[in-house]
Amino acid sequence: MSATLASTGLGLAAVPAAPAAVAHGINPVAPAFDVSHGPGRWLAWLMRMTEYAAGIVLAVDVVVVFISVVFRYFLHEPFDWAEEVARALMMVLVFFGAATVLARSQHVGVDLFRGMLPARWQPALIQFASWIIVAVSAALCLSSVGLLVDSWDSTTPIGLPQWIYTLPVVIGSLFMTMFGLANAVNGPSRVVWSALGVGVALVAVVAGWNALLPDLAIAPWMLLTVGFIGGLVLGVPIAFVLGLSSLVFFMTDPSLPMLVYSQQVMAGSDHYVLLAIPFFVLAGLMMEANGMSSRLIELLLRMFGRMRGGLGLITITATAFFSGVSGSKLADIAAVGGIIMPAVRKTKQDPNETAGLLACTAVMAETIPPCINMIIMGFVANISIAGLFMAGLVPAAVLALSLAAVTIYVGTRINPDEAFDVRTPMFRLIGGATVALVMVAMIGKGVTSGVATSTEVSAFAVVYALVVGWLAFRELTVPSVMRLFVRSASMAGGILFIVAAASSVSFALTIQQIPQYLSTFMIGFAHSYGSLAFLLLSVGIMIIFGAVLEGAPALIIFGPLLTPIASQLGIHPLHFGTVMVIAMGLGLFAPPIGLGLFATCAITGTAVKDVWRPMMKYLAVLFVTLILLVLVPQFSLWLPTRMGM
Repeated sequence: MSATLASTGLGLAAVPAAPAAVAHGINPVAPAFDVSHGPGRWLAWLMRMTEYAAGIVLAVDVVVVFISVVFRYFLHEPFDWAEEVARALMMVLVFFGAATVLARSQHVGVDLFRGMLPARWQPALIQFASWIIVAVSAALCLSSVGLLVDSWDSTTPIGLPQWIYTLPVVIGSLFMTMFGLANAVNGPSRVVWSALGVGVALVAVVAGWNALLPDLAIAPWMLLTVGFIGGLVLGVPIAFVLGLSSLVFFMTDPSLPMLVYSQQVMAGSDHYVLLAIPFFVLAGLMMEANGMSSRLIELLLRMFGRMRGGLGLITITATAFFSGVSGSKLADIAAVGGIIMPAVRKTKQDPNETAGLLACTAVMAETIPPCINMIIMGFVANISIAGLFMAGLVPAAVLALSLAAVTIYVGTRINPDEAFDVRTPMFRLIGGATVALVMVAMIGKGVTSGVATSTEVSAFAVVYALVVGWLAFRELTVPSVMRLFVRSASMAGGILFIVAAASSVSFALTIQQIPQYLSTFMIGFAHSYGSLAFLLLSVGIMIIFGAVLEGAPALIIFGPLLTPIASQLGIHPLHFGTVMVIAMGLGLFAPPIGLGLFATCAITGTAVKDVWRPMMKYLAVLFVTLILLVLVPQFSLWLPTRMGM
């Protein structure tokens, strides 16, 4: 669900592709390297094979989890091997998917800071960033080879060889190195090799300084900080910024063998609960492809379009609905924007107004189950994911009502008959909406009842969207389904590789005792100004870093650092997790650098400079409502308390 937009200068390195293409599983972005000669054509073939391998692995993973759930809950014969096999397959999915995303230069990053530098520097800076990607990929490959050799004779608890987890990292990082190298040399020779020479010289200077002047050696934590800030300024994709930061730390800390680097990256994605992310993304894309989403939105438009602010209300409702399926905010925006925006233009409404509202509805929907960021927050901060899902519902409803009030106040009425060239028969619209509502109800009941985990429920959602959607609408074919699996695998690889890279940074921060220092400072701050001030400061941190770090990495880094402090201060973890996720979403979609806003504008065919002004009233209401949610924890805790969580 991505397409390169680095050339626009808008501060976005990768954004979703056109919704119609996404819905049918088509990847419209060609490889970033030159395919006009033999090596390039061979790499393009390797990229396609890697994509399809990741798609097949995702399909097998769905089957494994689905069958294991059926045997466990209905036949009472659990498969002891299912979870370990599913996790091993996920390692293939993560690193193969990340490699294909790199081949198409679709990893998410922000080039706004680089754009502030002189224009004549841009080619060299872009080239330097490309070589950083190669260096991180090659280091991960070499480190994982060492880990593979070290663990070759080891076995898992059920007797499977340990290398089934490590080998995918070796192969995937090797592919990333090859694709990154092909991207890096695809430019003017003088710039390509000059940038490489500067990079090698910089590494040699730092290594030589530390070797010759050990008393004045640059501390690992300082190199980590410089690597992080420097990567952001250069516009390096977020995953590789995190990978670079931890890499320079591991290289300069003599107490840590380099195989620990790949071990920590692998550990960040080797968790069964994270399988819910690719599964929910796949379910959402299938829902778009089989026509559920278009039928639901058309039904809402024909029923409520004539109300004052009806188009905005439908946008809010539709985003909330799709958030209950895909878990991915950009997938939700693509699903809703691809159908709403043509109706906006046909009815002569302001597309900039709708684009701004659409971005804000994504913030509203951050805590609607099964949101990916809620899963990540629960995972990294050791908070009940089912509890977070319940805690997020009432705050999401409050945010939705606040947006709805503004929409009704500033909105107008439209003629729904102008929104569609061809009107779908009402019976088919109601049928499509009913099938989709059953899917949402199934997901909601599954994740809140405790009968199944979020991963198991997501596997059921995929099977439901595939089988029931096909039977109801017959709009899916075998080739289109395969493309959906391939597209979902690439999307999931991009997301989960960020999680994996952030895990290595978290490990480095722990080694440097940053959590202890932060805990001491924040507890002292809370003792001086109160727990409420601590909570407001945490919200401010998440808004800022949610914008800079593309959301999820901010949760991964700060979630496990701040949540224990909040618990010590008497702040309920469910309340803290909920407001942190909302604050992260506010930063992600807020101007001037919120990556989600740029993605929304790319999807809707609008420009950030035209959207941010009409958007500000919605953002202001969201911010005020967030402060209200911080001040009144009962919004977050009422439903979990009622359900005994």
